[in-house]
Amino acid sequence: MPNQLQYETSPYLLQHANNPVDWYPWGEEALTKAVAEDKPILVSIGYSACHWCHVMERESFEKEDVAWLMNENFVCIKVDREERPDVDSIYMDAVQAMGVQGGWPLNVFLMPDAKPFYGLTYLPKKNWVNLLDSVRSAFDEHRQDLVQSAEGFARELNLTDAERYGLTQNDPLFAPETVEVLYRKVAVKTDDEKGGMRRAPKFPMPSVWRFLLRYYDATGNDAETSDRTLHQVKLTLDRMALGGIYDQLGGGFARYSTDGDWFAPHFEKMLYDNGQLLTLYAEAYSLTKSPLYKHVVYQTIGFAQRELLSPEGGFYSALDADSEGVEGKFYTFTTPELREILGADYDWFAELYSLTDAGNWEHGRNILHRTESDEAFAERMGWSLADLNVRLDATHIRLLQVRNERIRPGLDDKILCSWNGLMLKGLATAYRVFGEPEFLTLALRLAYFLLKKMRDARSGRLWHTYKLGRARQAGFLDDYAAVIDGFLALYQATFTESWLTEADQLTKYVLANFSDASVDELTGPEPLFFFTDKNGEELIARRKELFDNVIPSSNSMMAENLYLLSLLLDRPDYAERADQMLGRMQPLVQQNADYLTNWAAQFALRSRPTAEIAIVGPDADQFRAELDAEFYPNKVLSGTTDKSELPLLEQRGLVNGQTAIYVCYNRACQLPVTSVQEVWQILH
Repeated sequence: MPNQLQYETSPYLLQHANNPVDWYPWGEEALTKAVAEDKPILVSIGYSACHWCHVMERESFEKEDVAWLMNENFVCIKVDREERPDVDSIYMDAVQAMGVQGGWPLNVFLMPDAKPFYGLTYLPKKNWVNLLDSVRSAFDEHRQDLVQSAEGFARELNLTDAERYGLTQNDPLFAPETVEVLYRKVAVKTDDEKGGMRRAPKFPMPSVWRFLLRYYDATGNDAETSDRTLHQVKLTLDRMALGGIYDQLGGGFARYSTDGDWFAPHFEKMLYDNGQLLTLYAEAYSLTKSPLYKHVVYQTIGFAQRELLSPEGGFYSALDADSEGVEGKFYTFTTPELREILGADYDWFAELYSLTDAGNWEHGRNILHRTESDEAFAERMGWSLADLNVRLDATHIRLLQVRNERIRPGLDDKILCSWNGLMLKGLATAYRVFGEPEFLTLALRLAYFLLKKMRDARSGRLWHTYKLGRARQAGFLDDYAAVIDGFLALYQATFTESWLTEADQLTKYVLANFSDASVDELTGPEPLFFFTDKNGEELIARRKELFDNVIPSSNSMMAENLYLLSLLLDRPDYAERADQMLGRMQPLVQQNADYLTNWAAQFALRSRPTAEIAIVGPDADQFRAELDAEFYPNKVLSGTTDKSELPLLEQRGLVNGQTAIYVCYNRACQLPVTSVQEVWQILH
């Protein structure tokens, strides 16, 4: 008999709807039941593409004997971490405060008032059953001890950032010396041999390489430093693009590599990774002109369009690692399969992709993985590059035809606002760099979808999640930060002023509903934003997201949004707020730059004045495309083919009947020029 999850839309919750466990979704009904029945609460948090979440379900949550224990002794709540990142964040922080390494599935035991007293991640069935008995015994026999423990963790969760990290209000110091300190903190953790960070498993971590690209730009006069930095970025992007973490046949990146060689991925594909990596590879192409990076951008957009795009224009969340209950089965091949499909092409293909007779991975299967570039392999084989490309296209098509006949991995078909904001930024950036009309079409469809389906027309607020025509859950700060960032990129790609207006409207909503009104007598007004809307559900703590992880923190993204909007709309108050945020964070960034790389990127960007470039005239779009084709991250673009009341464009006209480009720094402008070549002379 289905449990209460049957009424949900989250694919992860629906996967558990037929468990014998009497699961409830997070909400008033379950929390009230715990108080009424005086039972401890078990909150189990995961997501649809989580391999070990599925394992724990098979081993424990599907078993009648385990379910009886859980139902008898606890109120059991299932949470999709992607749908409720606020709940996940609070209880993940609590578990880490208990000294447990975080991860999913996350299983947390709470008192009836929702305060946590114990938590852990995956356990096999026997250990799980023993734990359930122990926790319930402790609740019955040592309740006061658990109450004290839970109160302590609740106090810890409610510490201010000043109390937790010693943050005080400083004026930010945007200086090359500051940026050099940040670079050294990050560079010492990078892997100079295999790319990425010096650890396994290896995650893409786009914000790390985005910081290094901005550091490279900021230190352009130091050839040795610049070369070393660019080498670190290129090594990582090359190895990821050639490795098993990238789907060599269909495009798109898996979430991470389980080893230190980018070889064996955890095969799930997440929208948030691929959206950010589109931005990163497009930017890197504008600097390096690497054909590999262009291939990655085009193929990854092709993958997203083919496998994640909804009919309405939004993008679904993720693809599972497993199919037919086996991790990676959809993406890997046995050697006999490959010999049969490829025939005479097998030998050179096996050499390029590191295949072996016994299979290079588990269960006799092969992951397509390489470390050698097309150019190097073609030269070694005595082929032209064009010849190799023809051979690769032919073999890939044959393998894809076979793969497409297989049972596909499960699709998480909920649409998340924040992740779609990251994808919008990726598509807009790819269009700005490559000028591919299809990229802009996809970006515009997505932007209109977000406005029409994921924004409340009455209040102007965003919704966090959407499925089956229904948007729900008040948006979180990361939803606003990512969508504003996407709209700013789309404005600069098209010069359609409505996107700038929408970004400003969402920013005003953030300032009104996510700000911290408290004033500390020592540190002054609090400039950093809460993660949750003041009109949203009240949990046991209201937290701020500061640290950059696989996705940049919502506060670091908002600081950059405010700065860009201050330039595009001449809003000094936005710039002041951004500076206050950076000033408050600077000591923490200097201590932990490798965990705060999106913040660090802003210090690199701000170490020199930002170029405010205004283009006026019939060639505005063409000049924009020429400017975006080259790497210059420290700029904002504004343009019009006619007249505009935007601050950067107001009272600006043609020069001798020609399209004019105005380059300004700190609200002081150079004389207008009429060619992009002259702009580069000013900028450099």
